[in-house]
Amino acid sequence: MKKIILKVDGMTCSACSNHVEKYLNKQKGIIDASVNLVLGQALIHYEDDLDIATIAQYIDNSGYKYAGIYDEQAENKKDYSKLYLIILGILMIFIMYVSMGHMLNIPAIPFLDMMKYPKNYALSLCLLSVPYLIYGKDILKNGFKNLILKSPNMDTLVMMGVLVSFIYSFINMILIFLGHNSLTEHLYFESVCMIILFIKLGRVIDKNSKAKTTEAIQGLVKVTPETALLKTKNGEQEVTIDEVKVDDILLVKPGMKVAVDGEVIKGSAHFDESFITGESTPSKKNKGDKLVAGSINYDGIVEYRAEKIGPKSTISEMVHLVLEASNSKMPISRIADRVSSYFVPIIFVLALLTLLGYLIFKAPLNEALIHMVTVLVVACPCALGLATPLAIVVAIGNAYQKGILIKTSETLELAAHIDTIVFDKTGTLTKGQLSLSKINNYSHYEDKDLLNIVANIEAYSSHPIAKSLIKYKIKELNVENYRELSGHGLSANISKKTYCLGNAKILDCENAYEDEAKELSRNGNSIIYIVENKKIIGLLGIKDTIREEAPATIKKLKKMGYDVIMLTGDMGATADIIGQELCIENIVSDCLPAHKTKYIKELKNAQKRVIMVGDGINDAPALTTADIGISFTGSTDIATNAANVVMTNDNLTNLLTFLTIGKKTLKNIKENLFWAFFYNILMIPIAMGLFKKVGIEINPMIASGTMMLSSLCVIFNALRLRKVK
Repeated sequence: MKKIILKVDGMTCSACSNHVEKYLNKQKGIIDASVNLVLGQALIHYEDDLDIATIAQYIDNSGYKYAGIYDEQAENKKDYSKLYLIILGILMIFIMYVSMGHMLNIPAIPFLDMMKYPKNYALSLCLLSVPYLIYGKDILKNGFKNLILKSPNMDTLVMMGVLVSFIYSFINMILIFLGHNSLTEHLYFESVCMIILFIKLGRVIDKNSKAKTTEAIQGLVKVTPETALLKTKNGEQEVTIDEVKVDDILLVKPGMKVAVDGEVIKGSAHFDESFITGESTPSKKNKGDKLVAGSINYDGIVEYRAEKIGPKSTISEMVHLVLEASNSKMPISRIADRVSSYFVPIIFVLALLTLLGYLIFKAPLNEALIHMVTVLVVACPCALGLATPLAIVVAIGNAYQKGILIKTSETLELAAHIDTIVFDKTGTLTKGQLSLSKINNYSHYEDKDLLNIVANIEAYSSHPIAKSLIKYKIKELNVENYRELSGHGLSANISKKTYCLGNAKILDCENAYEDEAKELSRNGNSIIYIVENKKIIGLLGIKDTIREEAPATIKKLKKMGYDVIMLTGDMGATADIIGQELCIENIVSDCLPAHKTKYIKELKNAQKRVIMVGDGINDAPALTTADIGISFTGSTDIATNAANVVMTNDNLTNLLTFLTIGKKTLKNIKENLFWAFFYNILMIPIAMGLFKKVGIEINPMIASGTMMLSSLCVIFNALRLRKVK
């Protein structure tokens, strides 16, 4: 069995992606196909004897376009959709002034007055609608295609409303030029423009997800360096990554990144692997230990043998984890898309029955056509198209003002159904930075003076723990004979006194404070002994501290009924300590990226709706696998890009706000859809002329106006989301 990711062009809604997926899964040689609408991609598992050209033909035969094999290094084209939307939005104001100004007794533009210059009036509106037809040509094309393929969707509804309005108006314009000036009241070019503009507004909202996921994948690739230091018979030689072969001997010096996955054969050093493990404390690597490409060497020269290169490397595996998670199917589809397959045929049938009914009862052809057009115009899905995207726009704007950046519209709908929230530990529940949590002072020095001595010595060290202590330097001291004691700590002389800083191995005296050290260790601290002239004068506890807002946030989430889980790459003992402080009972520790992703998948297979909150590169696959991934502005670019939601003010309490906005938004969308359908149910029988005998009748012009009123109803309801707290 083989696997490949192909690009598919032309899909615009869930009905499109579902059609392509079902079509591909029926074809010979394809084991499984999963089509991602947002990314425009198909993840395909196929038999070994099937070639790419045949699969490409399958995609073309489905009615959509094969656009090549996915390339993770490909650059995105510049997107002008927002600019087009703004320009045509401004033009729409002018069109509405020309076409409907007389209804509000607004003075008409002299040469465009519908009564005095009917030809100018008709021609100007026709020409002004052309840019909108060009702008919406993809909608018209896909609507027609889906109709032919018997898979009607929102595009089909829009296509019919637009074409019927335009063709009917165009015919009336020709009749106006032939002298029938009264037909100026039967032009609906502005409806064409408005429908396309509103539907395009919804499309722009969902435009960024593909680019963001691509950025995440490209960011993962950039974690590794472009060059490596190769050891040869003639010394050291800098080579590109492409030149490295399995079993080559490479060097990595302090400050350099590991070029490829490998095994240490000589030397030792501390390496920052936080992008893989999430662990803030550097890992000591000795002979025989494994190195991961992209990890940073802090303090030693290490020789290592290259083992995994290219697609087999840890980073490449993470790229595919992110990509496959992005292409997996979400258990969600838009309400409007679900009903469109029923709504469109019903409207077609009703419009046709209206036409035939009037002809059968020998009504004039013009009257029959007017009623048919009225049915199609009154049923045009303007309010239906606005119901979801407008609520999304308002909700996303409100969320952003509160420090919550929501990237996709599906995220808000999913937020209303979440029941499980999974947190990474380091950098998410904690600050992600080592800091001094406890000082036990057994000396005659004041705390600030003792820390000043430590800071002066640590200033010479490149170890990450040193960074958390250097800030306590308040006075410059004369440090002499500085030495690093491998695996033990540091040694130096100050004012003829010898100081040692490090773990218990530096002690050359009786440890009278062993119980105190154990207590600090039980609380999750790394221990630093401070020794002066072979006498212990202090103990320092260094650890990653919990975010101030984390306890209250966890308590509130549990009170709201959510299952809260901690999922971390840290060791069990450290994770348990943090879990106890936060009252989190469900803790999963020692997790690598693949394990995190697997655990999220297991939760989803158990019918859980999952939010994953994380901040590191190691969290990226899990963030994209979860129903909703949440990260922070201060997180790595990879996590930020892979997440569906970014907390721009770096505060966990915004998670509560996000969940509230999600629930309110889904409720608002359902209300909007109700009013949109209620309008159709109410107006279609009137448009058909069923209430003619009691004096209730409308024409296409009134139908267009009532369509606008239904849209305004939806707009005002959606605007209520601005007040959600």
